[in-house]
Amino acid sequence: MSEEILKELLEEVKAIKEASVPAPAAPAPKPKGFMEEFMGFLSKYGVVGLAVAFIIGGAAGRLVQALVNDILMPVITFFIPGGAWQEAILTLGPIVLGVGHFMAAILDFLIIALAVFWIMKAIEKTPLK
Repeated sequence: MSEEILKELLEEVKAIKEASVPAPAAPAPKPKGFMEEFMGFLSKYGVVGLAVAFIIGGAAGRLVQALVNDILMPVITFFIPGGAWQEAILTLGPIVLGVGHFMAAILDFLIIALAVFWIMKAIEKTPLK
């Protein structure tokens, strides 16, 4: 074999050896204090933003519930004879279905979904993302 081929083989063997040797382990992280860990937790999981969203979501839920109960339901009960349509039930033998309550829940959901849709459409027109 020529000396050039031997040098190439030796370089190849060195490269294989370097690739097979594990890299040294990183030094162990220095222990953190309780406050550092807690602040890291808050920032990592966005806990403050989640808390704000939860509070605003609760307020928005009460607002939509007031809209449904105080504005829309009186209009609906005006057009439905008897007025207490949310208490309507359907009896099938021993089974009693709360049809009125279910329809009220569907109406609440549709109003909430529509309100969220309008809010998101408005936010898309702003620089907020």
